[in-house]
Formats: sequence, structure tokens, C-alpha cells
Amino acid sequence: MESPRIDATHILNRHSANPILKLEDYPGVAQIYNPSPAQLGDETILLVSVVEHAATRGYGRDVGQTRVARSNDGVHFTLGKENFIDVQSEEHPWSLYHHFIDNRVSCIDGVHYIVTPVMVHGFDGPVGMLGRTVDFKNYERLGIITQPRNRGASLFPEKVGGLYWKLDRPGGGDGSNGDIWISSSPDLLHWGNYQPLLAAGYRYWNVEKIGPTPPIKTPRGWLDIIHGVFSPAGGTYYYIGAILLDLEQPWKIIGRTNSWILSPQAGYERTGNCDNVVFPCGALGDWEKDELRLYYGATDDKICLATGSIRQLVEACERQI
Repeated sequence: MESPRIDATHILNRHSANPILKLEDYPGVAQIYNPSPAQLGDETILLVSVVEHAATRGYGRDVGQTRVARSNDGVHFTLGKENFIDVQSEEHPWSLYHHFIDNRVSCIDGVHYIVTPVMVHGFDGPVGMLGRTVDFKNYERLGIITQPRNRGASLFPEKVGGLYWKLDRPGGGDGSNGDIWISSSPDLLHWGNYQPLLAAGYRYWNVEKIGPTPPIKTPRGWLDIIHGVFSPAGGTYYYIGAILLDLEQPWKIIGRTNSWILSPQAGYERTGNCDNVVFPCGALGDWEKDELRLYYGATDDKICLATGSIRQLVEACERQI
């Protein structure tokens, strides 16, 4: 007997506490958006992108920083006041890098590796800066691991076939599409074997841009939460979807959602600093509990949470619903 049809647009449910972080609670802050989640023991961590009105680091509009938010229940967070990510050097070329936002966090062998897309003053950008932490109190910058432009590079949480892998998002801006590529490395610092993975435009909701987050390992494949961009006559809209990659050959797509899994429908997702935006930088999945926690930015002035069945989402990818 055929299993009941899944509607991928109804797998995720917005949390009743949304927005779990909002701009008006932080005087002096102009924007708060695009969290990257991690689990540290019993504590849920969000790396939150923040822009202050009085920001002194950066150039023009690119004055963002990253702050750490901590929670014991995954819903109620305390947002730190200090910038967490920096180049930790004033020497050339590190003095050129700025705008530390939209991180992607992957835990590899107990160490949390963070890829931060940073702007480069006077040069084409952004590029991906790799750093690491074990406690989200101390950060160590390691190096630049992408060429420009690459926004949203995301590491797999373990080696596959003896190599590290990452999803790249070259392109975007100046009228060019943003697509997803994949690359590999023997040591996390030197990358090559670049291969195209998924182009923007396989469905209407991602016709202009598409971008990855750190993959989540499941028994049936690597589940990757993606974003897509579409600009109809009424303006630009950001959506969230998912793809499924082969466990042993991660350059192979074995499933994807043809529909979005989250779109800007709630009032707090429709109006703000940047209207009609829901944007992911990662998710936390638990196969045994059949739970997916998707933390996402809404309209560049709120942080929100949606939850649902990770097994249903994988099935939706497999059945291309």
C-alpha cells in the first residue's frame, strides 16, 4: 500500500514563542538576523548576526558582527553583548576583512568549526573565513578557505571517503545567480575538486538564488536545508527548502523538496528591516527523537524557530514532494 502523501509545506510548525529574539529588546541594535545553531551538551547555542547603530568596525553598510546566544531549553535565549568572531590580527591582509555575519557551524570530532562569509575592503567578496571553538567563549581564526565570491560555505560534520567536504555558494550579486557547488579537502584548509551540485531555478521559489547550510547526517542521506530567492512583481521573497545527498557520494543528489518547507507567511516574517524573508544558516536534527529544529532569521530583525519531523522531511526529499 502506498504511504500517505506528505505535504512538505506542512512538515514544519512555527513555535508559539516566535519571535524568540526580536530587535526591540536590544537598544542600540539596528538589525538582528540569520542565526547558526549548535548543540553544546545540554545547551543550545545560536551565532546571531547583529548590526549596531554605532558600529565602528567595517565599511558602509557592511558593519555586521556575530554574537553568541545561549539557551537551556532551546527557546529562551540570552544574547551576549560582545562580538564573538574577529580576524584577531591587524596585519595585512586581515585588516581588510569585515562584516562577520551569516555563519555556518559544523561539529567535527567535538570541535565546532565555523565558516563566516566576510567582506574584503576594496576587493571583490565575500570569502569564507574558517575558525573554530570548543566552548563558544574562545574563538580561533584559521584561514580563508574559499575564493570570492562565496557566501554560505558549509562543512559536512565528518569525513567521507577519507576527505572533508563542504558545500559552496559561489556567485550572487550583480545580476548573477547563486548556485550550490561541492568541494573536498584533506585538511580543512586546502580545498579543490570543485563540482557543480545544484543550480538555482529548479523551482519557482529558488529561480534567482539558492544556498546551503551544514548537512545533517541521517540513515538515508545527508539532509541539507537550503534557501531560495524569487522576485515576482510584488518584491523579493526568501524561502526555505531541503535536499538529500548520498551518504557515500555526497556530490550526488538523491532527493529534494520541489515545494518550499517554509515561506514568509506569518506577520513577523512579512514586515521588518527586509520584508518577506525567512533565512536559515543551519538546523539541529535528531533522528531518534524524529525532531528537526530550524532556527531562522525573519525580515532581518527577528530570530524564530520552527520544528517538525526530520523523517518526514527526508521522505519528502526522497519523493520529491
